[in-house]
Amino acid sequence: MRSMLCLIALVPVVLFAGNLQPVTALPEEPANITSAPQARVAAQEATAPKARVNTVGRVDTIGGTTYDWQFNGPVLRMLVNSPDYGLHAGWMFSSDPGDPWPDRNQRYNFYDYSTGQWSWIEPDFMASGVSVYTLRAGFGHLDADPVTGVAMFTAHVIPPGQGIQPVLGRDVAPGTGIFEYCYGYPNCEGYLWPPIAIDANQVVHCALNDDATRDELYYARVPEWPNWEAPVRIVGAQPDPMFPTQNIAASKVSQKVCVAWVYSEGSSYDPAYYRVSSDGGTTWADPVELEPPPAYSGDTIVSFHITSLFPWYDDQDRLHIVAGIIPSVRDTLYIIPAEIWHWCPDNTPQWSKVHRAGCEPENLMASVGYNATYACRPSIGQDRQGRLYVAWEQFDSSNVEPVTNLLRADVFVTFSEDGGLTWNPAVKITEAGTASCRFPCLPDKMVETGGQILVPVIYEIDRQAGFIVQGQGASTNNPFVVQWVPAESLGIGVAEVPKTVPKKLELTANPNPFSGRTLISYALPKAGKVNLTLFDVAGRPVKTLVNGYRDAGCYTINLNSVNLTAGVYFYTLTTENASVTKKLTVVR
Repeated sequence: MRSMLCLIALVPVVLFAGNLQPVTALPEEPANITSAPQARVAAQEATAPKARVNTVGRVDTIGGTTYDWQFNGPVLRMLVNSPDYGLHAGWMFSSDPGDPWPDRNQRYNFYDYSTGQWSWIEPDFMASGVSVYTLRAGFGHLDADPVTGVAMFTAHVIPPGQGIQPVLGRDVAPGTGIFEYCYGYPNCEGYLWPPIAIDANQVVHCALNDDATRDELYYARVPEWPNWEAPVRIVGAQPDPMFPTQNIAASKVSQKVCVAWVYSEGSSYDPAYYRVSSDGGTTWADPVELEPPPAYSGDTIVSFHITSLFPWYDDQDRLHIVAGIIPSVRDTLYIIPAEIWHWCPDNTPQWSKVHRAGCEPENLMASVGYNATYACRPSIGQDRQGRLYVAWEQFDSSNVEPVTNLLRADVFVTFSEDGGLTWNPAVKITEAGTASCRFPCLPDKMVETGGQILVPVIYEIDRQAGFIVQGQGASTNNPFVVQWVPAESLGIGVAEVPKTVPKKLELTANPNPFSGRTLISYALPKAGKVNLTLFDVAGRPVKTLVNGYRDAGCYTINLNSVNLTAGVYFYTLTTENASVTKKLTVVR
C-alpha cells in the first residue's frame, strides 16, 4: 500500500549485528515427534506436508489455502480454546489459483475434546474444514463466546446491492460448523478489516478501517445479536494508523476492551498507541502512546512495526501487549536485529524483552519480503498455572527460496513463569526446509489433558516463500496446521501433579537468603483459587507471583531479585481455606 512498508534496507551497518548466529535449515527428513491429542486420521497422515521437519510435538494438517497472505499487519487471533468443548481454528481460505480468488472465505475447523479428533478432515487437505460465509469474504478474525463456547468469526463482505461491510458468523453450537449471520448494514456499511473480541458479557467489539480512506480507525460493537452500532472514531488526538495495523482485545472476566494500533506513514519511526474502555466500549480513556521499550543503544531509535501489536487480557484481567520492534538510525529502518517485547502496566518494569533475532549483515542472504521484519507477528496466551506463552515467525538468514529469492521462516515459542517479568530461551518448533512457516498464533488458553500441558500453534506452510497475493512466485496449495507442543519441550520441567496429593499447605524458598534468583515451592492439598504475593516489611504488596486457580499438587516459581532492594520481605500463600507466610531475604 505504501512503498516504505515493504521496508527496509537489506544490508544493515555493523552496529546492528544481532547476537544470534544464523539458523541453518536442517535436512528435510522426518524427526521423532512426541505425542499429542489423538487426531489419528489416516487421510490427514497421508497428506501431511513432507517438506519440513517438526522439531517438537505432533502436527495435524487441518486445511489449506492458495490465499497465502493472511493479514495486512499484526497476527490476529486464529486459535481459541473453549476448555469445556474444544479448540477452534480459523484461517483465510481459497482453492482458486489466483486473482480475484472468487471463493475466498474464512475457514473453520474444530478439535472436539469429546472425540479427540478434528471435525472436518478430508484426504485432500484443501477440502478440510468448512467455510464460514456464503459470500466471498476475507480479512477477518476468530473469537469464542466465553459463556456458550461457540466460535464467532468476522470478515468484510459485499452483499448484492450493498457496500462493503463487516459481518459476524456465529456457530449455532460449539463445533457444529453451521453459522448464522449478523451483517453490518446499514450502520457499518463502508467499513472493512474488522478484527473482533468478545467480553465477559458476550458483547462483540470490533476495530475497523473506513473504506473511503482506508487510513482511519473506528470502533463498533454488537451489544445484542444481530444489531451493529454505528462506528465511532477511536484515535482521539492521536494519529490514525494510516494502514490496517489495528488489533483488539476484550477481557473474558470483565468489560475491559483495548484497541491498539501502529501509526505507519512510511517514516523513519512508527509509534504505537492503545486505548482502553472499562465499561464495554461505552466510554473510553484517552488514547495513550506506548513508550518504546529500552532496546538498542547509542543513536539507534526504537521503532514499532506494522506487524507489531497483539493486545490481550489474561484470566486475572491484566492487560498484556506483545510487540515487535526494529532499529532506526539516521532516518533509516532496518530489519535486524529485530526484537520481541512484552508490556504489562501492572509489572515493574512494564517492558520485558522476550527475544532478540538477528545475524551478521553479511550472512543475510535475501530479503524477508512484504510487510515483515526478521522476527515479527507475536501472539500471547496462558495456561491454567498462570504461565504466559509467546509465539512468532522468524526468518532464516540462509534459507532462501530460489524462485522468489526471499527468506523462509520458522516458528518460535517461549514462556514466562513470573507474569512476563522474565522469559526463557526461545525454542524453534519448526524447520522450514523447502517451505516457509508463516502467521503463527497461540490460543488464549493452553490445552491441559491427562496431566500434560500442550501449547497448540496454528500456522500456514507456504510452499513457496513470497506471496502470490503480492505477485511473488506461483500459486501453491498451502497447508494450515496445528502443532501440539508439549510444554516440557519448551523447558518447563516441573512435575505439576505428584504421585500423592500433599496433606497440608506448604511454602518454602531455596536459596534463602538469595541474590539473583530463588525458587519458591508450594504445595496445595486442595484445588481452588490461590494467591502468592511478596510484601515488604511494612506489609505493602511488592509483587503478585501467583493469582488464579490451581489443581491440588506441588508447584514452583522462579523469583528474580531484579528491581528488589536488599532487605527483608515476606511472601504469603493464600487459599480459600488457609494462609501461610514466610520470610525472604534479598542480599547484594
